[in-house]
Amino acid sequence: MATASFAGPLADSIVTPSAQKMTTAGSYLDFNVAGGWAQQYMPELYEAEVERYGNRSIGSFLRTIGAEEAMASDQVIWSEQGRLHLAYQGKVNTATGQVTAIKGIDSGATEAHAVRKGATVVCQIKTGSDYKVVKAYCTAGIETATNALTLRPYGAEHFDDLANIAVDNTADNIKFFVYGSDFGKGTANITESVEPNFKTFDNSPVIIKDHFEISGSDTAQIGWVEVSGENGQNGYLWYIKSEGDTRKRFDDYLEMVMMEAEKSHANAAADIPAGSEGLFAAIKARGIEATNQFDDSTDTLADFDLLLKELDAQGAIEENAMFLGRDASINIDGMLANISSGSQGGTAYGLFNNSEDMALNLGFTGFRRGSYDFYKTDWKYLNDASTRGLVNTSATVGGVEGVLVPAGTTSVYDQSMGRNMKRPFLHVRYRASEADNRKLKSWVTGSVGAATTGDDKMEVHYLSERCLVVQGANNFVLFNS
Repeated sequence: MATASFAGPLADSIVTPSAQKMTTAGSYLDFNVAGGWAQQYMPELYEAEVERYGNRSIGSFLRTIGAEEAMASDQVIWSEQGRLHLAYQGKVNTATGQVTAIKGIDSGATEAHAVRKGATVVCQIKTGSDYKVVKAYCTAGIETATNALTLRPYGAEHFDDLANIAVDNTADNIKFFVYGSDFGKGTANITESVEPNFKTFDNSPVIIKDHFEISGSDTAQIGWVEVSGENGQNGYLWYIKSEGDTRKRFDDYLEMVMMEAEKSHANAAADIPAGSEGLFAAIKARGIEATNQFDDSTDTLADFDLLLKELDAQGAIEENAMFLGRDASINIDGMLANISSGSQGGTAYGLFNNSEDMALNLGFTGFRRGSYDFYKTDWKYLNDASTRGLVNTSATVGGVEGVLVPAGTTSVYDQSMGRNMKRPFLHVRYRASEADNRKLKSWVTGSVGAATTGDDKMEVHYLSERCLVVQGANNFVLFNS
């Protein structure tokens, strides 16, 4: 299944000029198609009006970094591999070395461990208000009937016998990871194997609708454009200028829903739809939340390095795009202005085909810190007073100051396809089949244009059915207040 890059929801729309000035549905001209006919060949058509709030559309986020792909079912399901190495936390009895209440280090939920007898581990044991790192040997692991294991330190018979160990025997007083194994001469081989750890996630599409209506009398606003195409498409196209705002607003809704969508709770009102998982909800559930990370003009490089440590603990994706609100963007600019050019420079711009000019043309500033390349841009959606800018005040709990999105693709198991596939970390799935493509539908009804009913009016309908897929959400960051 091919993955197509975003180019605007109606970028590949086809219009068919009529030989005479006839208001047919096929000859209706849309001015708001990103990269469409009107924008390419008649850019001056909107010059007559002054948009006092500038370019009011907030779209561009998903078009910049995302992709779209068709789906045929009511649900998209994918599986993500867990960590390669074995690492856990739990409660250790320092007198016996038995570790119980074993949990994963990421989820904090109880899970079956995969540590085998003979494994060597590095332990961090809580002792009072401090911690001590100890090497230990597993004398009993998954070959036992219980979900427990026994660790014995190399330096003594029991943890209690080690110097400077006064263990706080509360829950989760030990963290440990396997670094290898240790066997004596002539001993039997390991009989147990470690199976890959998978986690399955899913999302369902939402149906987004809108509608524009104009009476037959008011269709005097119809304008005509005479065209001449290379392939003989000569004739006339027609448009209704006032319909453009509805279409432009709907285009923004397609993106805003992918950001803000929420799945309905079990206790939600009965008439609330099932909903979907948007970007913000996905990061809150499975990603990194950075509260008040860049909310102060006094932020320093040390504050930024906290972010690098969070990324190190996850997949360490080298290239990342940051979409920021005004305050966070300015504070990062101020921080970068105070550090050396060596820290700011050296960015490869691989995300933009190694072209700094391309990055700048798209509004991105690149800089490098540690082993990471960052591409920063302002996100209008977080600043506009009629969208997220309305609620993103410094005193607001739960406001969104920006997001960090890893660049590139990741390999996941697609259950519908039955195989591993490379897909962008962030992409949109839309409903489509041989009978109906619901990526974005737009149709005209009424006595004007399509002449489908006897109603003295023209109605333009818009519909899309889509959901967002956030793969490897643990590599995403939500900057909030």
